[in-house]
Amino acid sequence: MRKIVIAAFAALVTSTVTLAPAAASPLCDKLGFAGLLAKCNRGEPIEITLASGQPLAKGDVALQSGAYYEMKITADGSAELAITGAPFFRAIWMNEIVINGIEVRPMAIDSLEFDQAGVATMSFIAIKPGSYEVRIPNTTSDSQKITISIQ
Repeated sequence: MRKIVIAAFAALVTSTVTLAPAAASPLCDKLGFAGLLAKCNRGEPIEITLASGQPLAKGDVALQSGAYYEMKITADGSAELAITGAPFFRAIWMNEIVINGIEVRPMAIDSLEFDQAGVATMSFIAIKPGSYEVRIPNTTSDSQKITISIQ
């Protein structure tokens, strides 16, 4: 029995080692010294507005896996509002969040809450393909969410 288990494990390890690694598709092929953070690998910025009774964004967003993006979240101070989207935040590699000139380099986040007017800019690399929602918590309106797909 032990020989069968060892043989099955050896076959499993051998078969997984021979698989090709998954590769992201950056926007440019000459990444240079900066790697995925290179200027040629940057997608269009994502604009999100937190304002009482206003849409969160202009529309849904499509991102390219392996590309670098910035998400600018602007709160107008009309209400205490947050933005949440843990599944999306787990599908990206977070470079930094800049708030009032302070750079924060988190492993991951669940949400950002604005008690007053302000701007937070997140820079990240899209990683895991899928469709994700980022929304104002405890809301049901389609205008209070944005769907972000990583391709």
